[in-house]
Amino acid sequence: MQIIITDAWMARSKAIHLSGARLLLAGVLGAFLLVFMSLGMYHWVFLKGAREGWPVVGSLVRLVVKDEFEQRDRFMRENLDLLARRLGEMQAKLTQLESLGERVSGLAGMNPAEIRIKPGQGGLSIPGRSLTLQELEGHLDRLDALARQRADWFTVAETRLFDQKVKTMLVPTRQPVVSGNLGSLFGWRIDPLTGTSALHTGLDYPAEVGTPILAAAGGVVVVQEFSPQYGNMVEIDHGNDLITRYAHASRVLVRVGDLIRVGQKIAEVGNTGRSTGPHLHFEVLVQGVPQDPMKFLDAGRRPSAPALASGLATNQTVALPAASSAARATAQR
Repeated sequence: MQIIITDAWMARSKAIHLSGARLLLAGVLGAFLLVFMSLGMYHWVFLKGAREGWPVVGSLVRLVVKDEFEQRDRFMRENLDLLARRLGEMQAKLTQLESLGERVSGLAGMNPAEIRIKPGQGGLSIPGRSLTLQELEGHLDRLDALARQRADWFTVAETRLFDQKVKTMLVPTRQPVVSGNLGSLFGWRIDPLTGTSALHTGLDYPAEVGTPILAAAGGVVVVQEFSPQYGNMVEIDHGNDLITRYAHASRVLVRVGDLIRVGQKIAEVGNTGRSTGPHLHFEVLVQGVPQDPMKFLDAGRRPSAPALASGLATNQTVALPAASSAARATAQR
């Protein structure tokens, strides 16, 4: 195809040759141009008619806008209903946490009423009808406040439970010799060397020399020395004015200031000091007063160790009958 373009006086002319490909491209460009012009005119006429309220155009605009609003409202309603269901599920889980908190409160020594929702603070009351966006936001805010309250409460409960566990670990409830053979008990007895009545202030565990001596509880070594009466001796401070003493050891494996964990090997059974044979002499002292170690060891076999720890924390000690200095001097054998 050839197109010839001339000026008004036919003096000059220009020929344009269009092949099949160029002609197709020109047709496509012309079609796009026509479509864009049509859309522009339609949009201009539509907006102008909508603003000025032309009868036909105004009705069409109202129908289109109404349909869009209905679709948007339906979409929002479906999402609000879904969020409301999720909110109900979260409230149910919060109620389960409240029940769990009441059980945990007993273990932590707290008042179970502290975990319950107090009047005036209120749980969430979700009506059966569909919620508005404002109502949903209000319920979410209250749920968030209740969740923070529960988190704070469980943090306190965790702290108290941890404190109880630490106190239990610091109470001498672990048997200091694995063999467990028990010789002389705590109390008055006939001294095996003098034949007179004397107060035995601990427990004796007969065992072979070299048998491991284990810490009955965690603490800090405060004494590690040789005593004419106790021989090689170790004392561990467990806090709350509670000390355990391990006497007549053949070898001591710890030094003053060492941190000791419950069950740790601290020495070996021996026959040093004032002793009639290889054994461990084990004492428990509260505020410097010897106590019956068997009460502590028995507490370790029952769920009463935390209660025992609480009693020690309030410095509740068991009074012992008065003993003469001579009786105490022979008490450790």
